[in-house]
Amino acid sequence: MDGTRRIVPEVALPDVAGSDGAWTNVVERDVVPAGVASPGVACSPRGADIVVFGSLNVDFVVRTSCRPKVGETVTGLSFHVFPGGKGANQAVAAARAGARVAMAGRVGDDVFKDILLRSLKDAGVDVRLVEVTPGTETGSAFITVDDAGQNSIIIIPGANGRCSVADVECLRPVLEKAKVLMLQLEIPLEAVEAAAGLASAMGVKVLLDPAPARDLPGSLWASVDVITPNEHEASFLTGIEIRGYDDAEKAARVLLVRGPRQVVVKMGARGAVAATRNPSGDPVLHRFPAFSVHVVDTTAAGDAFSGGLAVAMCEGRAWDKAIRFASAVGALSVTKPGTQTSMPSREEIDMFLSERGISSLNRTDPD
Repeated sequence: MDGTRRIVPEVALPDVAGSDGAWTNVVERDVVPAGVASPGVACSPRGADIVVFGSLNVDFVVRTSCRPKVGETVTGLSFHVFPGGKGANQAVAAARAGARVAMAGRVGDDVFKDILLRSLKDAGVDVRLVEVTPGTETGSAFITVDDAGQNSIIIIPGANGRCSVADVECLRPVLEKAKVLMLQLEIPLEAVEAAAGLASAMGVKVLLDPAPARDLPGSLWASVDVITPNEHEASFLTGIEIRGYDDAEKAARVLLVRGPRQVVVKMGARGAVAATRNPSGDPVLHRFPAFSVHVVDTTAAGDAFSGGLAVAMCEGRAWDKAIRFASAVGALSVTKPGTQTSMPSREEIDMFLSERGISSLNRTDPD
């Protein structure tokens, strides 16, 4: 991208974390100058249906009975290390749900990059647009999960913060054949804005997960096809406190006016509210109750939903069926611990839907 180094994903990565979170067999990887393709990658980035430009983090996860209050010390139950980052999470979710996915972003020149690369590779994600940034640590997230599966997260951007507008031009070849570009806000906003503008100009649908919440420039709103905030992010963006479906619908209407073609407000256990426009341009809103599942860890639910939605968009599903498919991916993800490790396979998703009488959600759904 700018003369830094690219990971060569042509050899299997070593095991990096046991069930107790301990490091084993971590080694440094060889790298080559940016722009040199590796013969070991199964598919070219030019063949990807979904391109994800975003963050890659190592997640340090602590489970505890209750999250500590300010100034309080509590005893935790367990500690694990998982591959994460909203960008990488969504890439894995989409790949496991059946799409061809290419990941673009940055990692540090440290041992942690190997954890992230292995997870992406194992899910079938093309990683040739992931750059190693010398002198910078890999991004990290420190996550506390309580007995109810609820979480609190502190993010340290690391190499993610070095993504730039200059990096965006390298996305052009892969976007030529892509259907969807997925973006989040864990990399610099100017890079997100530039990538969205490029994809929109090339006729690629842009799906934005506006997390963590921040004010967005008008040009970004104009480039976004689908925006998927959760309740907190929707509240931040609209000033509307979301306490239920009615508030979420009000927020979705406000967001729709700003430019996106479609809006989904993710509401966790309560489901989602989706807004689009009819042929006359009038807002159309729908409520989608969540699937009932046993909750273990909600950390990856939003990323799983976004990944599933991108896959449904690529497969040409009708809007309501796309939301149900995404909801199924999100629901399955909360039944397992971790982030990328919790993303369901396509077989699991299809079985989950079929068991609930939603077998009509096949890959050839008409719009």
